[in-house]
Amino acid sequence: MTPEPIIQLTGDHYFMGEALRWAVKAYEKEEVPIGAVIVLNQKIIARAYNQVELLKDATAHAEMLALTQAAEVIGDWRLTGCTLFVTKEPCCMCAGAMVQTRVDRVVFGVGDSKAGAAGGALNLLQMDSLNHRCDFLPGIREKESRDLLQSFFREKR
Repeated sequence: MTPEPIIQLTGDHYFMGEALRWAVKAYEKEEVPIGAVIVLNQKIIARAYNQVELLKDATAHAEMLALTQAAEVIGDWRLTGCTLFVTKEPCCMCAGAMVQTRVDRVVFGVGDSKAGAAGGALNLLQMDSLNHRCDFLPGIREKESRDLLQSFFREKR
């Protein structure tokens, strides 16, 4: 008899799946399909997707919206102990906000060699001159994240 597969409802792969679900919501609303979730003690405390076009706000990236939600849930701007999962490597604005809010760890899907600030174009998350450094892990569910972005931009062109 073959054992039943183990279904893990925590861990990087699972939480990135949640971020991907939110990226699909962005896609459905004709936003760049990026989703983010923030996890504290193995529980999701914030979920968001890009809403730049909807809100007419260049700062309405999935990560920024999730950081704001998480701060509201915790009741503090310091997000110590939190991990942020996002489908695409954070830009400078988002990476800067992650450092400022003291996020412990950032996990992302697809890298961005042109504008990524977690090792792509530069590494803002671990700059020695800043008062906090975030650990980061790239490439989790990278293909799914890349495929979603490519599909979106193919449709737009």
